[in-house]
Amino acid sequence: MTTDLDPAQDLCEHLHVLLRETPQGCSEYQLIQMLKARHSTHIPHLPLKDPLVLFRTHFLLFNALYRLRDQLWAAARGHVSISPLCVQLLPYQAGSQALSEGDTLRDYYLDISHLRDTTEQDVERLLSSFWTRMQGGDEKRAALELFELDQHKALKLADIRLRYRQLVSQHHPDRGGSTERLQSINTAMDILQRYYY
Repeated sequence: MTTDLDPAQDLCEHLHVLLRETPQGCSEYQLIQMLKARHSTHIPHLPLKDPLVLFRTHFLLFNALYRLRDQLWAAARGHVSISPLCVQLLPYQAGSQALSEGDTLRDYYLDISHLRDTTEQDVERLLSSFWTRMQGGDEKRAALELFELDQHKALKLADIRLRYRQLVSQHHPDRGGSTERLQSINTAMDILQRYYY
């Protein structure tokens, strides 16, 4: 690893090392903890209980992950599967270059102005809006339907995670699925993990 890298590129390199060391993949939280354990200077070393610290840590991590994914893909050296529950380095498989186009999450995280311009009040509004939507229960029902799970059956988070992994594997763009469907699956998982512990 060279020492003249800009901070964002240096974080990409750190993440590449960590992902190679965990071939089974790891969660966003685990990645953050591994970076902190290695005394990375590229993420805040503050408690994640503060919403703005959490947002900034999350944003920096996902910005670097999307940059790393683009770099590996362009060099035909691998693919980074990115979701909060599992970030995993996968072998490169030739496919359509269109896979990286039209990805709204990628566009959001690669626009560094979102990190710079998002205030504590913005984060609070995002969280408030999220919880207001969650209280209706319609999203939970819709997420369970997307996962083809019976809402009247006693479910555990382990069951939901297993179904999530099955759906991601089945609908991943590298395997002929669509980016839109994969984003819907990720959104549904984000919703369900708030209800099941």
